[in-house]
Amino acid sequence: MVNEPKIRIEHVSYAYGSQPALKDVTLDIPARAITVLFGPAGGGKTTLLRLINRLNDLVEGTQMTGRIFLDGQDIYAPGVDVIALRRRVGMVFALPLPLPGTVRENVCYGPRLAGIRDRARLDEILERSLTQAALWDEVKDRLDEPASALSGGQQQRLCIARSLALEPEVLLLDEPTSGLDPISTAKVEMTLFALRSSYTIVIVPHSIQQSARIADYAAFLLMGELVEAGPGRELFTNPRDRRTEDYVTGRFG
Repeated sequence: MVNEPKIRIEHVSYAYGSQPALKDVTLDIPARAITVLFGPAGGGKTTLLRLINRLNDLVEGTQMTGRIFLDGQDIYAPGVDVIALRRRVGMVFALPLPLPGTVRENVCYGPRLAGIRDRARLDEILERSLTQAALWDEVKDRLDEPASALSGGQQQRLCIARSLALEPEVLLLDEPTSGLDPISTAKVEMTLFALRSSYTIVIVPHSIQQSARIADYAAFLLMGELVEAGPGRELFTNPRDRRTEDYVTGRFG
């Protein structure tokens, strides 16, 4: 089927101890588009993002029911290779966290770990990833400088490039521009627009304005419940649920 979702979330509930974080969430995430998860703090957005690449596996005292499928395969089924899953589903966090070392070492770290040793191949991955992250022109003469010398916005795009170096199919981003100035934020958003033709992007934005700017599809989460989901333009201009309308228009949140 042409319209099969890249990711299908089915009746997912999740709790930290006795504290529910998600309540019976069902959501389809389409391939090669930007899907925004938005809503007030504590709504379960980051939890849902982390469940998509099993980052919460090591959190003790949690319970999950329901299923999450990637290309029709249950990622929580017994025997799933979690390392392979995380290669397919990259994650970028709110704070840019470059690795110690140079720009080059940051981008080539993942491919080296995956066994790629050929210098020409690594150089090719380096240029491709930095170009995709809209950073190549700014750092091509600084590849052997410390990553920590880059600006905050450049460091965040470097973290995106580091994820792209492993050629994931899905890119998860948790408030990737929350600490950035407006110019750096705009550059990251333009990067995401360029990437969506090749990648499935799921993002928790840092503001309702950003959500409206970048969403091809959007899902509104409130206190662990999925209130509604649909094309971004519809959700932000003509929401079906009064709670979505109240949040989008600034009546609460």
